[in-house]
Amino acid sequence: MAPPIGNDSKEASRDVGHRGTSRRSLLAGVTALGAVGALGAAGCSRVATASGENGGELLDRLKAQGVVRLGIAGEIPFGYIDKDGELTGEAPELARVIFKRLGVDRVQPVPTEFGSLIPGLKSQQFDVVAAGMYINAERCAQVIFSDPDYQMLDAFIVRKGNPKNLRDYKDVVKSGAKFATGTGYAEIQYAVEAGYKESDILIVQDQVAGMNAVEAGRVDVFAGTALTTREVVKKSGKVESTEPFAPLVDGKPHTDGGGFAFRPTETKLRDAFNVELKKMKESGELLRILRPFGFTKNEMTDLTAKELCGG
Repeated sequence: MAPPIGNDSKEASRDVGHRGTSRRSLLAGVTALGAVGALGAAGCSRVATASGENGGELLDRLKAQGVVRLGIAGEIPFGYIDKDGELTGEAPELARVIFKRLGVDRVQPVPTEFGSLIPGLKSQQFDVVAAGMYINAERCAQVIFSDPDYQMLDAFIVRKGNPKNLRDYKDVVKSGAKFATGTGYAEIQYAVEAGYKESDILIVQDQVAGMNAVEAGRVDVFAGTALTTREVVKKSGKVESTEPFAPLVDGKPHTDGGGFAFRPTETKLRDAFNVELKKMKESGELLRILRPFGFTKNEMTDLTAKELCGG
C-alpha cells in the first residue's frame, strides 16, 4: 500500500455534489497515467456484454475468467499506479479483497481520465469503476453504485493558530478573508453559495499550491477535502488544517460519499459487492484497509447509495 498523501500529490477532489459539474481536476494523476501506457493499451479491449436478465451475468463470467478490470483515474489516494508500477489506492485495495471473496482472484487496472470513467464503463472497456467516485443523482442516472466506502467533509488550510477563526464558508464571507481553492473543485460552488464572490476566488492547481499560497500570505485560507488538507499540512510548520465540516447545499449540511460504479444491468454483481462491503464495515476491516491512505474513523460512513442518489 502507498503512504498517505504527501507534497508530491494532486488534490483528489471528487465532484460537485448536487450540481453535477466536474469537481475533479484532470491534472491529477497525469504522471501516473503516463507511466502505465502499456497497461492502458492492454485494457482497451472490450469486455463481453452481460445480459441484464436476473441481475446480469458478469459476476459469473468474472469468476470463470479469474480477473476483473478496474477503471482508475490515476489519482492519489483513490486509485493509481505507484512508483514501482503497482496498482494501489483505497479503491483498488478494497476491490482486491472483495473480489477475492467473490471468487475473482485478480484485478487488472485500466487507466483513463476521470471524465472517461463512466463512458468507458458503459462501452465495456472495463468491468467496474474503482476510483473513489462521488455518488450523486446525475451519475446515478447513468450507472449503479455500491454503497459508499467512505464519506468526505471539507476543511481549510489556514495559518497556525487560525488567526481569523475560519471554521466554515460563512466565516470566510463574514471576515472578508482572501480565499483560494483548486481548479474545478466543488469548494468553489460551496463558497459562492455562502455568499463569496466567485471572481474574488483565487484558483490554484491543487492543495500543495494552496498550502503554499497560505504560507506566503497570498490568501488567508484554502479549501479542500478534509483528507487532503489534513495530510498536506503535515509537511509545513506554518499552517494547519481546520476541523472537518459539512458545507451547506441549498441551506442544508451536505456530506459527500464515494463508491464503486457498475453498469445498470449488473445488479447481481453490485449486490454481492455490497454484502461483502457491509461485512467489512461492521468488522472494522474497511478502516484497516483505507487507513494507510489517510482515511480515519471520520471518513467511515453508514450512508447508502440510495440516499446519495436522492432516492
